[in-house]
Amino acid sequence: MKLPLQITTRRLDLSKTAAAIIRSKAEKLERYYEDIMACRVMVETPHKHKQHGAMYNVRIDLTIPGAELVVRREPHQDIYIAIRDAFDAAKRQLLDNRARRRADLVRNNNISQQGKVSKLFPDLGYGFVETKDGREIYFSIDDLSKLNIDEIEVGKPVKFAETKGANGPHARSVMAQ
Repeated sequence: MKLPLQITTRRLDLSKTAAAIIRSKAEKLERYYEDIMACRVMVETPHKHKQHGAMYNVRIDLTIPGAELVVRREPHQDIYIAIRDAFDAAKRQLLDNRARRRADLVRNNNISQQGKVSKLFPDLGYGFVETKDGREIYFSIDDLSKLNIDEIEVGKPVKFAETKGANGPHARSVMAQ
C-alpha cells in the first residue's frame, strides 16, 4: 500500500488482538491486488441491543487506481467474524475489479503487442516476454489470460497488453497467438 493503513473506531475500544488481525488481513489483500493505494477500516458498534448485546460493524474503504471500493457487511455479535466477513468481501471485490479490467483490455483490443516468452520462473510465478524490438517485459502468473502456467514455455509466441508497472513495463492479459 502506498499510504499506511488507517484503523478508526466508533463507540468502542479495539483490542490489540483485533487490531493485529485487521493489519494482517489488510496486508494479505495486496496478494490479490498489488496496486492498492490506501485502505481505511472503520469498526463500530452501531447500536446496543439489550437482549443481544453489542453488534459490530466493519467498513473497509479501498482506493485503487481508477476506483474506490467500499465494503459494508451486516453487523455481527462477534467482532472477529465481522472482521473476517468484511475482508472476505473486500477480497472478492478486488478480484472482480481486476477481472473487469482485464476483460476491458481484451475487449478494447489493447492486446496489440506480440512477442515470445524469453524467461520463465514457474515456481516463483512470473516470467518475461521479449518484444519484437528486443525489450523484455515482466509478467506474473496473474497476468495470464486463457493460459495456465503449465501451458506456457520459453519461446512460445504470445500477445499481450503493455502497461506501466511499478518497476517498469508490465505485460498484462498474456495469451497465446
